[in-house]
Formats: sequence, C-alpha cells, structure tokens
Amino acid sequence: MRDCAPSRLICDNYGTHKHPAVKQWLAAHPRFHLHFTRPSASWFNLVERWLGLIAAQAIRRGSFDSVARLEQAITRFLANWNENAKPFRWTKSAHRIKRSIRKAALIYETPH
Repeated sequence: MRDCAPSRLICDNYGTHKHPAVKQWLAAHPRFHLHFTRPSASWFNLVERWLGLIAAQAIRRGSFDSVARLEQAITRFLANWNENAKPFRWTKSAHRIKRSIRKAALIYETPH
C-alpha cells in the first residue's frame, strides 16, 4: 500500500463532525485530520459566504408559495452565476486576517 500524505479537512464547529460515527470513521482513516474554525469565525468559511450570496440575491425579499418555487429561484440564480462564474478570492493578506482574529479574540473571549 502506498503512503499517502495527510488530508487536512477544515470544518465549521457544527456538532455532526463530532458524532461518534464520524470519530470512528476518522480513527479508521488516520490520514484525515480535521481542523475546526473558531466559533466566532464563520466569516472565515467561504461556504458561508457563498450561501449568504445566494440568500441575498435569490431568496431574500422573495415570496415562495412552495419548495419547488424556492428551488426554481435558486436554480435560476445558479445558472446565471455559472454563466460568468468567478472564484472567491481572499482580499486581505494573511497578516491582516490574523490581526483581525487577534482583535476579535480580545473582544469575544475575555471574561465579562
């Protein structure tokens, strides 16, 4: 069997990643290493940003009389997006992001 480099998975702090079945699977597949984002750092997760974009541009202020109509609105948005898709790019340097994290930690993680 060929040695494989570790695969690092970045996850949010949602509880499903901590379920016993997931822990058991990870124990059986030691090349996978989970890293969790901080609870106060959902902005760090680009999937959250993507879902926010869909909500803002396809769902918010909409009126949907069925799940099918909601799905149609999202599908239309995705089709339009894919016509001119561009990747999400970080706009801040790693240094600026780390500085923001330190500032947030001082605010949110100090006892009050």
